[in-house]
Amino acid sequence: MEQRNTQKLAQDKNANLTLMNYSHKVFLVDDDSSVRRALTRLIKSAGYDVQAFASARDFLECRRVTDEQLGCLVLDVRMPGLSGLDLQHELQATNTLLPIIFITGHGDIPMSVKAIKDGAVDFLPKPVKDTVLLKAIEQALARAAQEQGERQEVENLLKRLSTLTPREREVMSLVVGGLLNKQIAFEIGTVEKTVKVHRARVMEKMKVQSLPDLVRIAHRLGVGSA
Repeated sequence: MEQRNTQKLAQDKNANLTLMNYSHKVFLVDDDSSVRRALTRLIKSAGYDVQAFASARDFLECRRVTDEQLGCLVLDVRMPGLSGLDLQHELQATNTLLPIIFITGHGDIPMSVKAIKDGAVDFLPKPVKDTVLLKAIEQALARAAQEQGERQEVENLLKRLSTLTPREREVMSLVVGGLLNKQIAFEIGTVEKTVKVHRARVMEKMKVQSLPDLVRIAHRLGVGSA
């Protein structure tokens, strides 16, 4: 029954166009060689590219010399040297986009709660059921795709913001702060007509059609929030 459910889940995943991207990669870190072999076979059977490591340090060394790739991390908690939780903290410190699924035979409720609060997708006890792990991987990759999209959007917005002149940036900050054109003119020592010109250029360069849209972008980028 478990095998049939696993096969069905793999088929459902392959039918989902949003996840049929073979640039997606599942990284597996576990010091138990038998677990690595079994989980590698399982994950590959679901159509994913897998790269397995015996330690957190080995994984970190590999990530330093390879290109960033959309994926997720299946991570054992207790390992010699750097633990899974330690690795989670290191990845957070470098702002690495890599959702984590913890697997462990030694977990407890406080540990699982902390891992989830720190951003883990799931915290699964060993031996982990095939269908449960594959479902968690699917969710982790969906989160990775969403977060990558959000990062790219912010990068695009920052590029637009960088095209503003210092005066346009100043006007934008005052506009989203709720000041009227005549108030802005008084604030920066110019006439209202000039403020209107700056404001129009801000709208054009930031590629927005309305003030609410500009306010939302400014809030997201931290402009005018001081």
